[in-house]
Amino acid sequence: MKIVVIGGTGLIGNKLAGNLGRRGHDVVPASPSTGVNAITGEGLKGALSGADIVADVSNSRSFEDRAALMFFETAGRNLLAAEAAAEVRHHVVLSIVGIDRFPEIGYFRAKLAQESLIRGSKIPYTILRATPFFEFVGRLVDSAQIVSLSPALFQPVASDDVAAALTDVALGAPVNGIVELAGPERFSFDDFGRIYLATMKDRRKVVADIHARYFGAELDDQSLMPGKNPWLGSLRFEDWLARLRR
Repeated sequence: MKIVVIGGTGLIGNKLAGNLGRRGHDVVPASPSTGVNAITGEGLKGALSGADIVADVSNSRSFEDRAALMFFETAGRNLLAAEAAAEVRHHVVLSIVGIDRFPEIGYFRAKLAQESLIRGSKIPYTILRATPFFEFVGRLVDSAQIVSLSPALFQPVASDDVAAALTDVALGAPVNGIVELAGPERFSFDDFGRIYLATMKDRRKVVADIHARYFGAELDDQSLMPGKNPWLGSLRFEDWLARLRR
């Protein structure tokens, strides 16, 4: 099958394209660097010609409210129109667990707008909502000398597991709904940061703060947790950290 990966040169897109290619499919990693731009529409028609499946793992370069909304709405409309013209049979998109619980977060509202466009189209679809990636931890602890993180629970997942789940979703039948993916373990944000810094031999201190913000919002133990019976990744955080130490 021909499968187009929008955002195919990024962290997840590169892994997903590799997985699909190894399974023998004709994969087109599409991004502005390869001449395909979902915002302007440049290259979309050619890239999607004859495509069976489109997996959208693209992301806004800006997390600012208006910029993110413009990106996901414009790219979403252009992409879905091109898919309809090409008679694509399955649209897959990567989204975020818990985004419907934070109306105050502009980036999450933008992702919800993207999801709404997909639901409103006539193209069969699957939305994979994933928990935060392990790779996010470096940004979480940033450069503060004393790192304040929420004690709220979450269930982070490795990007390799996200790509593996997207591979299975793309090659499966459209569910016309949401699939949730989480990692195999639960952590509080503060413990997650503490473990990472200790592994990196970083002597900075992590303190638990119930008012610490995540994209500007306070968290509780349900904020970023998946619902019942999510798909689970297999890679544990300590094993992921072991790879970093090699």
